[in-house]
Amino acid sequence: MLKDLVALTKPRIIRLNAIAAFGGYWVASKWNIDGWTFLWMLLGSALTMASACVFNNFLDRDFDKKMARTRDRALPQGRMQPQSVLIYAIILGIAGLAVLFGLVNALTGWLGLLGIFVYVVIYTMWLKRNSTWSTSVGGISGAMPPVIGYCAVTGEIDAGAWILFALLFLWQPAHFWSLAIRRVEEYRAAGFPLLPVVKGILRTKKQMLPYILLLLPASVLMYTYGYVGIYFLILSLALALIWLVHTLLGFRTKDDDRWAKVNFIISINYLMIVFVVMILDTTHI
Repeated sequence: MLKDLVALTKPRIIRLNAIAAFGGYWVASKWNIDGWTFLWMLLGSALTMASACVFNNFLDRDFDKKMARTRDRALPQGRMQPQSVLIYAIILGIAGLAVLFGLVNALTGWLGLLGIFVYVVIYTMWLKRNSTWSTSVGGISGAMPPVIGYCAVTGEIDAGAWILFALLFLWQPAHFWSLAIRRVEEYRAAGFPLLPVVKGILRTKKQMLPYILLLLPASVLMYTYGYVGIYFLILSLALALIWLVHTLLGFRTKDDDRWAKVNFIISINYLMIVFVVMILDTTHI
């Protein structure tokens, strides 16, 4: 039971986004940390992310039965009842928003609410079932954690918040499409009109390129606006170029599955390394 409750929140997604929220807070604070605000921000953002993921499990339960990657989840297997999972999602969402609105600031609360709304209503309930734009638009919710972290300090949306948003927003489509290419037949069977299902793998590879390419100026802006130092600039550019080159090599490969697996691993490591370096190389006050 406990294991299923944790799994419903998609803890790997929460861990990655917690690092991003951590990075956003650190950049805005410039090493001048308010411990309690920092902890409440992490807790509130984690709870809102968990709520959105549980709602996603609830709404996708029938589709999850059709995919090998998801059919062992608690709802498709009948280990939990849909009504209980729905209540669980609502409780997590209320708790997370209460923490953000009440113990951080109103702006972070509204950003958390926006993240839940986009992920649950716009992405899961609408676009994921009807449009190839689901991945791109759904990236808005995935880009909220670093912005929440940043705005927990500043209380306003300025250039730094937009650049952090851009980094996460641009990262997500190419990251997810790597997985979607590997699972294209499962998504086709489940009835999800993802880009590789509708437009094909070649078109998906082409679509990845502008997102990865735009990570380069986003990293440069983090440096030129004075949020981070030269180490972040060098490493983030190097990692984005590695990812870009590997994506370009995908046009020559005959083994799309192997290529997509490596591309997915590169994307995960890109995000983790970039935000860890961002934290370590944040400009001091």
